Amino acid sequence: MMQAALREEDFVERAVSFAKAVDPITHIKNNATYEKALVFVSALMDRAPDDPNSALNGIIETISKSISEYENTLESVQEFEKVVSDMPADISMLRLLMDQHELNGTDFPEIGDKTLISKILKGDRNLTKDHIVKLSERFDISPALFFD
Repeated sequence: MMQAALREEDFVERAVSFAKAVDPITHIKNNATYEKALVFVSALMDRAPDDPNSALNGIIETISKSISEYENTLESVQEFEKVVSDMPADISMLRLLMDQHELNGTDFPEIGDKTLISKILKGDRNLTKDHIVKLSERFDISPALFFD
């Protein structure tokens, strides 16, 4: 009986020690801690099993939530979200594809020349159904992503 109580006490002490160690990355207050949290969660993701019920995945979820909460306080993220929310879905999706794949206005033969791409990005012209179908096929994404 005494041994079981010691094991329980040892477990509690380890849990308290763990909580103190991870508190800065579960309650991010500054950029330095944010950067550490990003590195830490990335390392955990490399080791985590594909089992959603894994305790490690629970820790990843908690830290990811903390990262997201901190990012939402950043002025640059708030400005970006405002710009994106004010932008039509098709233009937003086209810009996202350009950013993710490091493309520019000359990299979309399925749409047309650089001038047409520029007009679409400015909102002076719209993507056509044909453009959306071709982009969806090229990037293996749903055409629905181009609509609100």
